[in-house]
Amino acid sequence: MDKVSLVLVILGAINWGSVGIFKTDLIALMFGGQSMAVSRVIYTLVGLAGLWCISLLFRDRSKVEDV
Repeated sequence: MDKVSLVLVILGAINWGSVGIFKTDLIALMFGGQSMAVSRVIYTLVGLAGLWCISLLFRDRSKVEDV
């Protein structure tokens, strides 16, 4: 779950970077606009992933084992 969330957050950051630099929302461009259902689902998943990644800040890394 952590890796999936991190990938979604990175994709969201790339999208926001493209909005800031190029004034182009890549998600809206690829899926037909910001109000399209698919775009809204992706925005929601990125937002939820961001919330999940907040938990990464508070985890004790010394207890986490590599899988």
